[in-house]
Amino acid sequence: MNIIPTAIDGVLIIEPRIFSDSRGYFFESFSQREFDEKVRPITFVQDNESMSSYGVMRGLHFQRPPFTQSKLVRCVRGAVLDVAVDIRKGSPTFGQHVAVELTEDNHRQFFISKGFAHGFAVLSETAVFQYKCDEFYHPEADDGISILDDSLGIDWRIPTDRAILSDKDTRHALLRDFESPFDIHVDLYK
Repeated sequence: MNIIPTAIDGVLIIEPRIFSDSRGYFFESFSQREFDEKVRPITFVQDNESMSSYGVMRGLHFQRPPFTQSKLVRCVRGAVLDVAVDIRKGSPTFGQHVAVELTEDNHRQFFISKGFAHGFAVLSETAVFQYKCDEFYHPEADDGISILDDSLGIDWRIPTDRAILSDKDTRHALLRDFESPFDIHVDLYK
């Protein structure tokens, strides 16, 4: 796998080695040994999958301590714009984001450490999105910041009138009104 650093520490783009021939292709979508060596030691405990149609925007989600999550995400069908926003108080990149297009063709994955809010927008007719988490889902710790917060400067590449949001995602606070449970000292690699 090829690891591509981003402008924000704790957020990485991962490109697998693809082996193609006349039959199609093959790649390792996850190797514990290689991930531990090239990214960091981690134990994923839950895999999730969602299917969404064009214009669906999910996020920007995270879990509050003590149930924080790191995620490894990928799009196995279609295309999404995937985004991680730094929400660590005191971080020099607080409020900044990294966006990457994940598609069934580029096979890229996106690793998002604890201390970040995560969301995505579906760019294709439909998309199947998978993610691995290093903590179980805890509804009592579920939280987020507004996916529609213009101050974040995210170009979701979806016209506002075509965006499809859950009721929950329309109620999250704007970043300026948000009290982050994370600070710069959160261990991104724990």
